[in-house]
Amino acid sequence: MPELSQETERGRVAAPFGLAEVTGPSMVPTLHHGDRLLLQYGAVIRPGDIVVLRHPFQQDLLVVKRAVEQREGGWWVLGDNPYAGGDSTDYGVVPDELILGRARFRYRPRKEGQRSPLAVARWALSAARPLLPARSASRRLRAR
Repeated sequence: MPELSQETERGRVAAPFGLAEVTGPSMVPTLHHGDRLLLQYGAVIRPGDIVVLRHPFQQDLLVVKRAVEQREGGWWVLGDNPYAGGDSTDYGVVPDELILGRARFRYRPRKEGQRSPLAVARWALSAARPLLPARSASRRLRAR
C-alpha cells in the first residue's frame, strides 16, 4: 500500500502545497514506487482525483488512492492496481476529515541504469506529468 513520507506533514499548516514520496504498488500503473507528488491540501475532491488520506484504522499511516465516488459518510477510494488491495473494499468509506488533499503533479526520478541517450530522452519526456482526474478509470473502478 503506498504511503507518504512523514515529511509531508511538516509545514502543512503554513503552505497549501506539500511534497510526498510514494511507496508500494497499489496505484500502478499511474504511480510507481519512488514517484514524488506535489499535493494541494484542502483541495476540492472530485471523482477520479488521486488523493492523500489517513488510513481509517492506522491514522499515522498516509496512503494514496483514487477517489471514486462520494457516498454517505465520505469517499469510496480505490487503488489503480486491483491486485494490491488496501482500499475501500477493505475498510469501507473514508470520512471527509481523513482526506488530506489532492495530488496535482507527479515527478518520476531517473533510475540509476538510465545512461544511454535514448533512455535519458525517454525519461525526460515522461518524468514530470500533471495528475488529471481519470474519468474513464473512475467509471471502470466504480463497477468493482
